[in-house]
Amino acid sequence: MKVGLYLATQFTPGTPLGPQIGNLVEQVRVARANGFESLWAAQHFVTAPVQMFQVMPLLARLAPEAEGMQVGPNILVFPALSPVLVAEEAATLDWMTGGRYVLGVGLGYRPEEFTAMGARLGDRVGRLEEGLEVVRRLWTEERVTHAGKHFRLDDVGLSLKPVHPKGPPVWIAAVVEKAIRRAAVLGDEWLITFYPTAATLADQLRMYREARAEAGLPPAVDYPLCRECYVGATTARALAEAQGPLQYKYGAYASWGQDKILSDADRFDQPFEDFRADRFIVGDEAWVRDELARYHETLGIEHFVMRMQWPGLEQSLVLRSIERLGRIVASLG
Repeated sequence: MKVGLYLATQFTPGTPLGPQIGNLVEQVRVARANGFESLWAAQHFVTAPVQMFQVMPLLARLAPEAEGMQVGPNILVFPALSPVLVAEEAATLDWMTGGRYVLGVGLGYRPEEFTAMGARLGDRVGRLEEGLEVVRRLWTEERVTHAGKHFRLDDVGLSLKPVHPKGPPVWIAAVVEKAIRRAAVLGDEWLITFYPTAATLADQLRMYREARAEAGLPPAVDYPLCRECYVGATTARALAEAQGPLQYKYGAYASWGQDKILSDADRFDQPFEDFRADRFIVGDEAWVRDELARYHETLGIEHFVMRMQWPGLEQSLVLRSIERLGRIVASLG
């Protein structure tokens, strides 16, 4: 079992950004010192008034602090991007991280992002599938000519190849059945999002494993699961300290329409107690340890990707939570 840190890179309007890079650097240092094995951050565009650091320059800045850790975006809004840019930046980050870069991608869901980037939301599935083909060819072939529906290349070669001959692993985020089956076939791992309950996840994992087997692909290894996580001195303290910041975060998600594709039972506008049940990992060390063991033993989760800060949660509390989680994972082996 291993644990990764999912950085909180969005800040409320008016938050002074000067100290925030230093805070993120400190979080990565503390996470690495406490046995965390991976580092992740998200990508969005045109988020104003919410302030947000862009993921690729941020990961490049944090690479020295994350030495020895897997590093990657979770996720890139891949269909809105040029696959040439994605392949080029991935190769550079792969060298900067000693061959530990992971390309995490997803479909995206905000129309304004696609419009601003000159792409159509309605083309996102085709752009994902064709774009991944282009990226992998650029990583592995000396010269690439491609004439597809969405992208055209005429005898070009990448500026540099990644560390490994086949390129970095590709992990694909997915929420609904069709997307999960697509991720099973196109990706090396399914990046499991924050939203499903453990009960829902059991059915989705069965579907994912079946899809890989039907495609003649080997089983995945990590099953990386994203979870909101906070480890407090007591469970009551943990809930009191995390509730406000978490409610703000999911209120912002709802305003962006991120829950529109989810079932009514998973929509974000539920009472906090109902929504967090079987979904957030928030409690004291003993409770969190039992939750991690439950996910591992019943679902086969080997890699927990934990977001441990949300707008309004102060840095000192975040660092203590990271340290406590490190102790828990060390005790579980």
